[in-house]
Amino acid sequence: MSSGSILVYGGRGALGSTIVTFFKEKGFKTLSIDFFENEAADDNILLKSDLGFEAQAEAVKNVLDAKSGFKVDAIFCVAGGWAGGNLKTATFIKDSHLMLQQSVWSSYIAAHLASHFLNDNGLLVLTGAQAALNPTPDMIGYGVAKAAVHQLVKSAAAPKGGLPEGARSLAILPVTLDTPMNRKYMTYNGTWTPLEEVARLLFEWTSAPGASPASGSLVQLITKDGNTETKIA
Repeated sequence: MSSGSILVYGGRGALGSTIVTFFKEKGFKTLSIDFFENEAADDNILLKSDLGFEAQAEAVKNVLDAKSGFKVDAIFCVAGGWAGGNLKTATFIKDSHLMLQQSVWSSYIAAHLASHFLNDNGLLVLTGAQAALNPTPDMIGYGVAKAAVHQLVKSAAAPKGGLPEGARSLAILPVTLDTPMNRKYMTYNGTWTPLEEVARLLFEWTSAPGASPASGSLVQLITKDGNTETKIA
């Protein structure tokens, strides 16, 4: 059995829960940060919806500061959401704000935590989107938020980005994840990436640093006929 520890920001969602379960089965200690408790995790930090960006970040860091010597081998931010719409959509501003909260706020906080609580040679993985590599006129708020995550990953990986010595910063760029919510509202077409495959990939990168792409990479997850491959953007 492996021995290590991970922090999952968004650890109660479909992907986050799968990651927590997968790593626990491999012998890792798991900490979930979410608005809802993940009973499978070894520890939980519950977020408060009434806190703004700065207050939320400070509250989470304060909890971790209180855990003497707290360090993890990997931090995964898999919090996020989706909203469609162009500039003329009636809810454009509201939806765009939500996209910033769900994808950008969470990624900023996770990256900041990595600068303090990630072990040397550790791994930070944020969640971008393949769609955000190109214009997204039918879902502008979503595309802009995910593009910001891509930039954050590259900046964190650059010299003087602030990560611990030897730590890597990566982004996963799925097309469509095979989640219960997507199954409910969309028609499955064989190109959806299984959540277990994402968890397996993250475990591989965490356990064997030499197996991961170079720090700063945007890693597309491309699934066809049930087989998932990675491609650097």
